[in-house]
Amino acid sequence: MSGMALPGLQGLAGALRITPGAPPPHGLQSSRQDWAARLGHGVPAASLPGLMASLFNLCSHAHRLCSQLAIGAAAPGLLPPPSDVAERLRRETALEHIRRIGLDWPRLLATGSGEGAAPAAAAALRRCPQPAQDAGDPWPALRDWLQHTLLHMPVADWLAAWRAGGTDWLCTWSQRHTAWLPALVRAARTTDAGAPLAPDAALRPHTDASSLCMLGATLALKPAFALRPLWNGACAHTGPWSRLSGAADDAPLTPWALLGTRLAELCQLSLDEGGAVLGSGAVATGPRRGLAWVEMARGLLVHQVEVDAASQRVLACRVVAPTEWNFHPHGAVAQRLARLDPDLPPAELARRVHLLLAAFDPCVPFGIERLGTARAAMREAGHA
Repeated sequence: MSGMALPGLQGLAGALRITPGAPPPHGLQSSRQDWAARLGHGVPAASLPGLMASLFNLCSHAHRLCSQLAIGAAAPGLLPPPSDVAERLRRETALEHIRRIGLDWPRLLATGSGEGAAPAAAAALRRCPQPAQDAGDPWPALRDWLQHTLLHMPVADWLAAWRAGGTDWLCTWSQRHTAWLPALVRAARTTDAGAPLAPDAALRPHTDASSLCMLGATLALKPAFALRPLWNGACAHTGPWSRLSGAADDAPLTPWALLGTRLAELCQLSLDEGGAVLGSGAVATGPRRGLAWVEMARGLLVHQVEVDAASQRVLACRVVAPTEWNFHPHGAVAQRLARLDPDLPPAELARRVHLLLAAFDPCVPFGIERLGTARAAMREAGHA
């Protein structure tokens, strides 16, 4: 890293430019860069997890853990193995779901009766118990908060009703209560459109070691893959609905239904139900090269690290985050953006885009550009 001028945090994060109605790849453009590969090369392996946590600070816990697991697979014994992996993932993922529901949903989904959601959501977040890693058993307090602040009913009952009724239950629940979260979910349903996600496009390369080794070989041979990943030659989607544990149950995966899968997973995490909701693992994918994966709030996270045995420094670091899968310029979100009518009233068009953003949850800022403006810009640049 010596001698390299680092950009500001905004430059590191990148951003999405969204043009509803434009065909792929023009409707969804990302300025994300492969900073993990550039900044990770040459650093001491022991420093890499902290660097990745700082670089991906919105999901720092998952990146730190995934980096530790990848180094452990590449160079066994080099670092102490992480402890309490399942519980760490459980606590931090539950908190991330709560943050996104409380911070992003009021901003993205508010319309009509939901426009006053932001102050109520902020007040709710201030009362939320924090399941810190050094706490004993934070889950009873969190379940109580969920029951009285978000769900307005016992957590186990909400989850059982979701499993039995799916989106029918989500609709019933959102109409039954007048508080800020049901009101947001109720308002968002009016903008739900499009066919459900294809179940066979759910990202699950972590089903077996051979698939992970194939993924590792692709990352090693094709560095550009990290920013434009494909699986089995096609785009894939990832989130709570694509877990190995089957967190989505049998709900039809329209964007609005994805909101339900996030609420359902938060309920599952708070209840635990005798087993880990989230998976993780690591495998050696070559000499001194290890690949690790964790299921996190936004979907499947993958790190691959190659370590020099003599210097114990990083020779290569590749990170594929959920945002790269879901917001691929030809992926599920891009296809849905292309089918939006660009001549809709601006407020309605924004609501439809915002539902997609709340459902698929990018970890970067975004801007919406009208199709006519984008075409004019292309003509001025000599591209049309």
